[in-house]
Amino acid sequence: MPDLNWTPRPDELDFDAIRASGPGGQNVNKVSNAVHLRFDIRASSLPEAVKGRLLNWADQRITSEGVVVIKAQDTRSLERNRADAVARLIELVQAAAHVPKARRATKPTYGSKQRRLEGKAKRSGIKAGRSSKSDF
Repeated sequence: MPDLNWTPRPDELDFDAIRASGPGGQNVNKVSNAVHLRFDIRASSLPEAVKGRLLNWADQRITSEGVVVIKAQDTRSLERNRADAVARLIELVQAAAHVPKARRATKPTYGSKQRRLEGKAKRSGIKAGRSSKSDF
């Protein structure tokens, strides 16, 4: 599957305005500028293959119920935090949509086997030369 060109529908996104943590003076105590974005994977418009990969991911942003929770609080603007949260959700889905290439098993070449064995023999000789029988 090539890059997934997907954007969430507005009805699939659930935003909660919350107070941002961290420094900010008096403003931080009275203005809710941070955003919690909740996105239900199972009820979404994503392709089934992408849903399955997302649900099987070991990501702390995905709950056991299959809901993605993203907290955005980088800017002082509620709208910019909402846009940042949606962008991070799309980035997460794009990463899940990427299917890694299957690895093909290969055999080592004759030359690589010979080089490995020569290296082992050389190392063995170095170590054997360290011990002297007269130490006992």
